[in-house]
Amino acid sequence: MNLIILYPTDYIADGRVQLNDYRHKHVAAVLKAKVGEQVRVGDLNGCMGLGSILVLTDDTLEMSVVCDVEPPQPAALNLVLALPRPKVFKRILITATTLGIKRICLINSWRVDKSYWGSPSLAPDEINSQLVTGLEQARDTVLPVVTLHSRFKPFVEDELQNISGGGPCFVAHPHNAKPCPQFPLCSADQMVTVAVGPEGGFIEYEVDKLIE
Repeated sequence: MNLIILYPTDYIADGRVQLNDYRHKHVAAVLKAKVGEQVRVGDLNGCMGLGSILVLTDDTLEMSVVCDVEPPQPAALNLVLALPRPKVFKRILITATTLGIKRICLINSWRVDKSYWGSPSLAPDEINSQLVTGLEQARDTVLPVVTLHSRFKPFVEDELQNISGGGPCFVAHPHNAKPCPQFPLCSADQMVTVAVGPEGGFIEYEVDKLIE
C-alpha cells in the first residue's frame, strides 16, 4: 500500500480522521510508523497529501491530514474487456487501475462462460474493493468507471462509438491484422480504446463487428 485512501466517513472533525481497519494495521505493522510521523494519504476521488499521526494504539489510528495535491493524470486509454474468469478478473481490475485506466467496459463474448456473469466478484462492493487496492498501489485517488455489458451486439452497435469519442480503436486479437502502430495516433485530448477478447480470442463474427 503506497497511499492510504480516505473516505468521508473517516473524518471525525475538519482535517482529522480516525481509522480502525486494515489501514490502521498497515500503518502500525507494515510501515511501523510512530506518533509524530507522516504517511501518504488521499481523499477518494479527491486530492492527495500527508497525514500526521496523532494517536496510534492497538485499536485505532488518528491523524491530522492535509490533502492539497492533485491526483496523477489518467491514462488516455479505455479498456473494453471480454469478461474473464473471476480470479483473473480481480487481478485485472487491480492492474488496470494501477496503470491509470479510468474506464473499463466488461462485455460478453461467445467464448465467455455464462456462469461468469453470475459471479459474486461482479457485485459493486467487490469491484470497488479491487479498484481501491489498485489506487492504493498507484498513489491515485480517482476510481475508474466500470460498466457491465452482457450483450455483445448492442454494446458494439449502440455504445462503443460514444465510449471511444472518435479516438483510435484497436482490437487486440491474434489474427492476420496490421501490426500495432508505434507512433502517436491521436492528440493529447483524445482517448485510445482497446478491446481485449476472452481466453481463445474473439470469434470471427465479433472481430468483424468490432472492425465495423
